[in-house]
Amino acid sequence: MSKNKYIQAAKKAALKGGRFLKENLGHSGEIFYKGAVDLVTNFDTQAQRIIFDYLSKCFPDHDYLAEEGLSQKKGAEFRWIIDPLDGTTNYAHSFPVFTVSIALEKEGEVILGLVYDPMREEVFSAEKGEGAFLNGRKIKVSSVDDLDKSLLATGFPYDLRTSDVNNILHFNNFLIRVQGIRRCGSAAMDLCYVACGRFDGFWELKLSPWDMAAGALIVQEAGGRISDFKDKEFVLSGSEILASNGLIHQQMKDVLQQKK
Repeated sequence: MSKNKYIQAAKKAALKGGRFLKENLGHSGEIFYKGAVDLVTNFDTQAQRIIFDYLSKCFPDHDYLAEEGLSQKKGAEFRWIIDPLDGTTNYAHSFPVFTVSIALEKEGEVILGLVYDPMREEVFSAEKGEGAFLNGRKIKVSSVDDLDKSLLATGFPYDLRTSDVNNILHFNNFLIRVQGIRRCGSAAMDLCYVACGRFDGFWELKLSPWDMAAGALIVQEAGGRISDFKDKEFVLSGSEILASNGLIHQQMKDVLQQKK
């Protein structure tokens, strides 16, 4: 099956899951707490089932990894990495900022990424070596080269209340250095906004593979740069992600290395 068929399947699955979420936004549903501020709704699990059912029918021999307890391991060459609802806290509060994120790995390398924002009907996509796109139109990162003139994005980990490694120091250090910082509540959306130039950079820690896999590839294919906080190679299993237009990457790294 060609790569084009993979991206078409990912898009169809994301549209199915995302439109289900959009239709049910604001409806009462069960909320379960995985931690003090880490929650999941029954809509997360239903959207995941919609996406998995579609993709697994198309590719029954593939492996699957998704946020809500789905891990299918057959030792396959391909693995789908799915976040059925990135922005669950927003969704649970009827705040209309959330995405569906789907990535495909081949032998451990992400070769496809797709992020769907159902509220804006925006589909961000990338295939390895083929560039990045928003609703079929090619996108690229911003040309801002001065951190002082940059608009950044970030988020905070779910153990914010209990762990000292909580991003507050980094946030405070950036706050007095940049034009502004936004917190969308969806890492996948943040990464896509870096890719299309709406944000100049993004950093976060303690994310999971499904939060980053699709968005990281989209940033890279849009001409951006991805690393950890020390500018070392980014890996999905790592605890840090620094994404930028490339031009402010070193400046962002320097701020992240500040100790106070």
